Amino acid sequence: MTSLDKPTTDQGAEAPQDARASKEVTEAALFEAFGGLRGMIETVVPGLLFVTIFTINKNLHVSAIAALAVSLVLVAVRLIRRDTVKHAFSGVFGVAFGVVFAMMTGNAKDFYLPGMLYTLGLALAYIVTTLAGVPLIGLILGPVFKENLSWRTRNPGRKKAYAKASLAWGFILLAKCAILFPMYWWADTTKFGWVLVALKIPPFLLAVYLTWMFLAKAPPPIDVFAEMEAEERAEKERKAAAAAARSGTPEA
Repeated sequence: MTSLDKPTTDQGAEAPQDARASKEVTEAALFEAFGGLRGMIETVVPGLLFVTIFTINKNLHVSAIAALAVSLVLVAVRLIRRDTVKHAFSGVFGVAFGVVFAMMTGNAKDFYLPGMLYTLGLALAYIVTTLAGVPLIGLILGPVFKENLSWRTRNPGRKKAYAKASLAWGFILLAKCAILFPMYWWADTTKFGWVLVALKIPPFLLAVYLTWMFLAKAPPPIDVFAEMEAEERAEKERKAAAAAARSGTPEA
């Protein structure tokens, strides 16, 4: 039976299935872009180890070296397994900067300062790029969805969803900074460290969930890679047809 022969009820049933498939693809792409469960674990473990050791013995050097060592181990495991290492490497650099700051100042709270400054900068980047018409979340996820920057001019509904998602990320990260920066000045190192670790995952999950909600309701992405492949095939067919026409002219 052809698709034209199918009852209309079957066609209606396909729409929810397509919607579910789109949501699943969006969910998978988001976790791929932001590192997934493993990426979240790799983000939390070094800071958790640092604050745990410092809570027990108040030794800055031991805590910092342990955090850096576990970051290197996580990268090594990814290299051995030949997994994507970009998230693990970014974690190592963040921990390394934190260790350098803390060692230079002798203040254990400075271990967290580079990450806090990065979070603040990222929050402002999400908001500023959205106001400029090129929301950062679209720049991050465009290649993942194989749409690149097509959403800017060819898919206004998707651009609007990226703008909402970017603003969500920006304001969530700003709220996180609004909690952490005052605590950096008045809270003791142990209390500050535990609060910071506790705020690692929940804001991230909230931002990812809102992004998923916005994109799930948006128009599907335009697969520019498929378009380029189709254009290449069409160009080859045109050249083949032209060559066939030229070769057939003498015979005519």
